[in-house]
Amino acid sequence: MTAPGERHLLQTPPRRRRLGWLIGFVIVAVLLIANAHLVYVAFTSQPDCVTHLKLPDGSTDHFRAAKSGC
Repeated sequence: MTAPGERHLLQTPPRRRRLGWLIGFVIVAVLLIANAHLVYVAFTSQPDCVTHLKLPDGSTDHFRAAKSGC
């Protein structure tokens, strides 16, 4: 038991508790917005084809696309 003048260790002032919830909410909101932006950019961007070797010939040391989409 605690004395009448002492506060329990798990009790925090309401102002500090509210600040903690606000900081947590802001962090979660930033993460959600960043992920939404990542999904938006992934679906709206269409990268152009890049130049690469089309036919497999062993004469060069260059890499080529395994299966070209262009």
